[in-house]
Amino acid sequence: MGLLYFLLLSLLAVMASGSHGNLPIFSFDEGYTQLFGDDNMVIFKDGKSVHLSLDERTGSGFVSNDLYFHGFFSASIKLPADYTAGVVVAFYMSNGDMFKRNHDEIDFEFLGNIRGRDWRIQTNVYGNGSTSIGREERYNLWFDPSDDFHQYSILWTDSQIIFYVDNVPIREVKRTESMGGDFPSKPMSLYATIWDGSDWATNGGKYRVNYKYAPYIAHFSDFILHGCAVDPIELSPSCDNTANLETEITTLQRNQMESFRRKHMTYSYCYDQIRYKIPPSECVVNPAEAKRLKVYDPVTFGGSRRHHGKHRRRHSRSAESEDESI
Repeated sequence: MGLLYFLLLSLLAVMASGSHGNLPIFSFDEGYTQLFGDDNMVIFKDGKSVHLSLDERTGSGFVSNDLYFHGFFSASIKLPADYTAGVVVAFYMSNGDMFKRNHDEIDFEFLGNIRGRDWRIQTNVYGNGSTSIGREERYNLWFDPSDDFHQYSILWTDSQIIFYVDNVPIREVKRTESMGGDFPSKPMSLYATIWDGSDWATNGGKYRVNYKYAPYIAHFSDFILHGCAVDPIELSPSCDNTANLETEITTLQRNQMESFRRKHMTYSYCYDQIRYKIPPSECVVNPAEAKRLKVYDPVTFGGSRRHHGKHRRRHSRSAESEDESI
């Protein structure tokens, strides 16, 4: 029943997706170039699909040809199957190569798992180098992301960020006055990578990448890069094609998002009382979410200091819980 329910939600989301569903799909060469990995990145003959692989030698990745200032960015992704503990696949925006100490970032991170346990999906937002405040949320999915392609999308405007899975909004980050520069506000490139995150990605490093299952292959296709391209020297937008984007979450979509979060969210920084005695200023605490997460993990979300050492951050991009049920 749960799967059928979310399939219906996805269908309704496509019907309600407005201009997002009509955006052009780029070939790889039109939008991207290889970042690293040598032969571990393979472009299909049709020019529209790419494999990224991780083996004992290296991971791999690609990056957009242009910097963008706001827009809608998307790809269909199929993740590696079987034992994937320690493997991280990322689809994200960043300007860390240009702004070393005050970079911005908007992340989708996919965290592998041991055999028989599902991939987890993590979203994160940094602004102006605010890495000391991790804005992570983590979720399970209503499907196996290694079975088939699914669409993962980021909408970024000057006032909000929305993460979508198969056109279902799963998270909205609204810019608030109190966030100041912590809201991403500088042009960014789009990246996709696969890499070894053994030290933190699966239960805080308890389960590591096992290369007897390599190569780990992530498939990417259906690239959408719909934003204002920016001159890398002047950093000024050269287009204005984001004005027609659908940026408002409809009542239907908000119901979809609330349902997803109620059923599938397993971690939110806003409720992590080990890391933050007082939630960061932009957090809007939902009592129902707080109650559900506290039942799920009373140490992290109940504020108990008993296992404080186990819940310290193990990586600048993650606050992975020790709870093996995640």
